[in-house]
Amino acid sequence: MLQPPANDTRLRILEWLKDPVAHFPPRRHTDLVADGVCADAVAAKLGVRRSVAHTHLTLLADLGMLRAKRVRRRTYYRRDEVRIAEVARLFEKGW
Repeated sequence: MLQPPANDTRLRILEWLKDPVAHFPPRRHTDLVADGVCADAVAAKLGVRRSVAHTHLTLLADLGMLRAKRVRRRTYYRRDEVRIAEVARLFEKGW
């Protein structure tokens, strides 16, 4: 997660997902806060292909920092605030 330059991209994604309504357009069948944001929306904001965004999102989900939720044929991601706080505490302790 911490290897540059990808870490900067993942940190931006985490930052955007703090307030998804401010950073992403609304979706017809989902709620940005309750359900999260799909890889297509993240890819559009980053200016990259969907597969690149999906890789970043999957890694963050595998680390436990994002929760993934399947709605229809897409996967939506939102922050796991508890896990993010745990990781932040580890960095504060110098791990």
